[in-house]
Amino acid sequence: MKYTITLIPGDGIGPEVSLAAKRCIEATGVDIKWEEFVAGEEAIKRFGTPLPDQIIDSIKKNKVAIKGPIVTPVGSGFRSVNVQLRHALDLYACLRPAKTIDGVHTPFKNVDIVIVRENSEDLYLGIEFQEGSPECGKIIETINSLSPKKVRSDSGISIKPISRFATERIVRFAFEYAVKNNRKKVTAVHKANIMKHTDGLFLAIAREVAKEYEGRIEFGDAIVDNLSMQLVTRPQNFDVLVLPNLYGDIVSDLCAGLIGGLGVAPGANIGDDTALFEPVHGSAPKYAGQNKVNPTATILSGVMMLKYIGEEQAALELERATLDVIKEGKFVTYDLKKDRNDVSAVSTSGMADAIIKKIKKA
Repeated sequence: MKYTITLIPGDGIGPEVSLAAKRCIEATGVDIKWEEFVAGEEAIKRFGTPLPDQIIDSIKKNKVAIKGPIVTPVGSGFRSVNVQLRHALDLYACLRPAKTIDGVHTPFKNVDIVIVRENSEDLYLGIEFQEGSPECGKIIETINSLSPKKVRSDSGISIKPISRFATERIVRFAFEYAVKNNRKKVTAVHKANIMKHTDGLFLAIAREVAKEYEGRIEFGDAIVDNLSMQLVTRPQNFDVLVLPNLYGDIVSDLCAGLIGGLGVAPGANIGDDTALFEPVHGSAPKYAGQNKVNPTATILSGVMMLKYIGEEQAALELERATLDVIKEGKFVTYDLKKDRNDVSAVSTSGMADAIIKKIKKA
C-alpha cells in the first residue's frame, strides 16, 4: 500500500533529526510519498507566518503527519506552532510513552509509563489578557464584582477552562488505549484539592468514565505534586496517566527524565481521524547544523506513526533496529555514551546509518 504523509522538518535541529527519521522509515520498505513543508522561523521568512495554510490543508487531506521540533519564542513573539496545529486539527490526545531502553544511562529501571495528555483546553487554550490592557481591566473588574477574593489591578490574566466534553473524551481515550494495549491501570492526575471547579470536574468525570471499565482496567487518581514525588521514588507503580494539558506537558518531561532524557522520548497528537507525530524535545537551536544530536525521539515517533497506519511489521523492524543500536552503544550520538566526550560518538546521520544497516540485515 502507498501512503501520502505530510512532513514538517521544523526549526533548529529539526531538519537533521527529521531527515534521519525519514531515511530510517524508508529503509523499512513502506511506500511513502512525502509532502514536505517549512514551518516556524523559516516559514515566517518565506511566507510571513509560522504556520502557512497549506500545511493544515495537507494534513487534513493526508490524515497523517510527522514533524520535527519547532521553536516557540518565550514571553513574546508568535504563539506555539505545535499548539496551533493541535487546535486547528482537533488533535485532542497527546500520547507520550516513556519506557526504559537498554543502553540508555539512567538510575531508573523498568519504567513503562504512558502519558495521555488532554490537548484542547486548560491554560494552553491561550485565552490571555495582557497586564494594563483595557480588556484585562474589564476582566479584573468583573472578577472583583463576582468574587470575595480580589485580583490586583496590575495583574495579567490567563483563563483555565476544563469542560465535561473534553475531559470525558480524553479519559475515554486513555481507557481505550489501556484496553487495546493490554495495560492494567489508568491514573487521573489533578489538583482537585485546590481547584475545585476545574480539576475537580476533571476528577469527577474521570471517575464516571472509569465505572464503565470496572473489572477490565483498574482506576486511581493522584494529586499532581504528590505524583511528581512518587514518579521519582516508585515509577514502577504507574501505568497509564491521564492529565489536563499543563500537567501533562510537565509530567511527560519528568517521565522522559526517568528514561534518560528528551532525546529518547517520542510523541503523538491524535484526533478522531488525524494524527501528528513528533519528538517531545525542542528545537535546540544552538546545535543546529552540527549533525550531532540524538535522533532517537524522532525515529521512535516514526515507529508510532507506522503502527498507527497499520504497518506493524515495519514498525517492529524499525523499533528493534533502533533499540539494538542503542543497546550495543557503538554507533550512537555523544549523549548516549557513558562519557559525553567520547570521541567514538557518531553523528546524527551516522546513527541513522547504523539503524538502517540493522533493518536491511533483518
